Amino acid sequence: MRDTFDFHIEARDGRARAAVLATPHGRIETPCFMPVGTLATVKTLSPRDLEEAGARIVLANAYHLYFRPGAEQVEALGGLHRFMSWEKPLLTDSGGFQVFSLRPGARVSSDGVEFRSVFDGSRHLITPELAIRSQEQLGADIIMCFDECPPAGAGGDYLREAVVRTAGWAARCRREHRRGDQLLMGIVQGGTDLKLRRESVELTVETGFGGYALGGLSVGEERPAMLETMSYTAELLPAGKPRYFMGLGDPAGILEAIEAGIDMFDCVLPTRVARNGGAFTREGRLNLRNAAFAREEAPLDPGCGCYACRSFSRAYIRHLVTQKEILGLHLLSLHNVTFLLDLTRAARQAIVAGRFARFKKEYETRLTID
Repeated sequence: MRDTFDFHIEARDGRARAAVLATPHGRIETPCFMPVGTLATVKTLSPRDLEEAGARIVLANAYHLYFRPGAEQVEALGGLHRFMSWEKPLLTDSGGFQVFSLRPGARVSSDGVEFRSVFDGSRHLITPELAIRSQEQLGADIIMCFDECPPAGAGGDYLREAVVRTAGWAARCRREHRRGDQLLMGIVQGGTDLKLRRESVELTVETGFGGYALGGLSVGEERPAMLETMSYTAELLPAGKPRYFMGLGDPAGILEAIEAGIDMFDCVLPTRVARNGGAFTREGRLNLRNAAFAREEAPLDPGCGCYACRSFSRAYIRHLVTQKEILGLHLLSLHNVTFLLDLTRAARQAIVAGRFARFKKEYETRLTID
């Protein structure tokens, strides 16, 4: 079944690439954005919404699903695809980033991470083996190694410890991995230290995985350092394997990553921006709470074909936002997710046509970098 995950690069334009990754639940054309459904749902959006928006893969989080409703329960109900009624590809994150976010109450050792549940305060130990077993029970097409994600600004000694520990955990994940119908991806750490990034790549590639992810970026570091680290690290990764930037969701950042040769992205940003009354557009980000939109008859983005833009004005969506109507959150979430899906599809078309640099430059003249 491992041959199911064929990764074929169809076109290159500079370092940018257009590829296809085959999975048991369908083909994924890259570059692609993966909407985040942490608890097996993308906030306010149904699977039908996602399919109509053009999503080809959705991400869920094994850490959260391990607690609620439980990986065993999802498995008993037919697996994650059936549970959330999404028959296209799925990816589950192992919970390494959650370890980072819960660090004040966590104890990290070579064995794993001991911490208190955010749900009931009970103590748990997540090991690399448990992370893999949980993801195998959930049944996503692509699963991730358990890693340690240091915070931005972490010191060199600690960063190196995290790199070595992540590599050791990756080897244990590789040994524990049983299911041939799941692609296991390794994760590269090292903060913005380029020497440690190279070391992490070498250790992770030596173990051998079906794809490789850049972890530990977009966690609060300065943007120029993030971009430099991303570009440097991407070039070190095997050319014939999919590359995944974890946690990147702003339009300008996605274009930078595509230019560096990254294939896959995920982030909660589009729905988080929506919850704050924001909309991505080709002219930059709009804040629909602004009174200037109260009489605007134009759609959120005249170039967007989503339901929100086809049917409603900026003035109406602003009304929903200011009155805290759930429909406003739904429409903005639908639009923002659609915007990123359209952006990566358009970037793919530009790569195939050999005009990605021009495409990126045209977007950069309009998009707001956040």
